[in-house]
Amino acid sequence: MQKLLQSREVFQSKKFLTVKIFIKMEKIKVTLIRSIIGASKRQKRTVQALGLRKINSSSEHTASPQVLGMVNKVNHLIKVENI
Repeated sequence: MQKLLQSREVFQSKKFLTVKIFIKMEKIKVTLIRSIIGASKRQKRTVQALGLRKINSSSEHTASPQVLGMVNKVNHLIKVENI
């Protein structure tokens, strides 16, 4: 019975000993350079989700896989710069 309790304590202590590692994500600046007139609805929604409204409007995002996928879908409409 004591062995079972000891193994639970070890398991609980391992939970508290976990270390969180924060990875520094790069930031990117996205600028709308072409009009969204004539683009599909999906592309218009993607541009809007990136926070872009008018031509030459810019927004900053972290370079997460989700944002990079959105940028890839509308790369013909926007300009991307690393910050």
